[in-house]
Amino acid sequence: MLVRLLYASRAVDTSPEAINAILAQSRLHNPESGITGILCYGGGIFLQAIEGGRMSISALYGHIQRDVRHADVVLLHYEEISERRFGGWTMGQVDTSRINASILLKYAEKPELDPYSVSGKVSLALLEELMATASIIGRA
Repeated sequence: MLVRLLYASRAVDTSPEAINAILAQSRLHNPESGITGILCYGGGIFLQAIEGGRMSISALYGHIQRDVRHADVVLLHYEEISERRFGGWTMGQVDTSRINASILLKYAEKPELDPYSVSGKVSLALLEELMATASIIGRA
C-alpha cells in the first residue's frame, strides 16, 4: 500500500551545510526504503512530501519527529495513493530563493513559504506547481 505524507518543520540549524546534510542523508537512505519525495526549504522552513510503503513512511516520519535538526514538526496531509507523484526523485529539492514570488503568492497571503498558515492541500498544490514549472533541482 502506497501512501503520501506531507509535513512542515522549522530548521534548527539554517546553515547551507546543515540543509545539504539533510538532503544527502535522504538521498542515501530513501532508495533502500523505497521512499521518494520532494523537499522545499525557505526562510528556515521545510515543506516535504514523502511517498512509499505505509510502514516505511510511518517509520521515516517518526524519525523526523525525533530528529534534533527539526523543530515544530506538523503533519499537514496524509493519504493512501494509487501512484506516486514524486517517483522520479529520491529527494528532489526546491530552492525557494529562486522561485518567482508570484507562485508563492498564488497560494498564500504573502510571497513566502509558510505551510503553517495554509491547508495541507494548498501546500501540496504548491509543490505540484513547483514540479510543473521545473523549479525542482537535484533529481538524485
